[in-house]
Amino acid sequence: MYLTGFKLLLDFGLVVLIWIVQRIVYPSFLYYNNKDLIVWHKKYTSRFSFIVIPLMLGQLGISLYQINTVINSYTIVNLILIILVWLSTFLQFVPIHMRISNGIINDNTLNILVKNNWIRTVLWTLIFLFNILHLIITDAKIILR
Repeated sequence: MYLTGFKLLLDFGLVVLIWIVQRIVYPSFLYYNNKDLIVWHKKYTSRFSFIVIPLMLGQLGISLYQINTVINSYTIVNLILIILVWLSTFLQFVPIHMRISNGIINDNTLNILVKNNWIRTVLWTLIFLFNILHLIITDAKIILR
């Protein structure tokens, strides 16, 4: 049960962070001139990675442990959703952030960043809600026994 609670904390941390990024951080990039954005972006990505990477690794690690312990629809769906977030992050967003850091910036790139980030926002929100629902159902089954 402790592991489930810890995973839920990681999920909550990621869902809060992604909503802040989606609604505040990424849209704010449109208000920088290119020179200032490059300077800020390099600071932002290193500082943000310090927070996000441990959360993502923890979430993935616990999910891999859970699926190795019990394979059921919950652990499979949960891991698939997490893998989709990782694929989206490394196939879509890392390249965009690399372009921004290298000074390849235009309004289209920044708009794509905001628009496409809805994928991760929805996925991390679904992961969090899915895990809360699973916890409620699991607890209800225990109580009803």
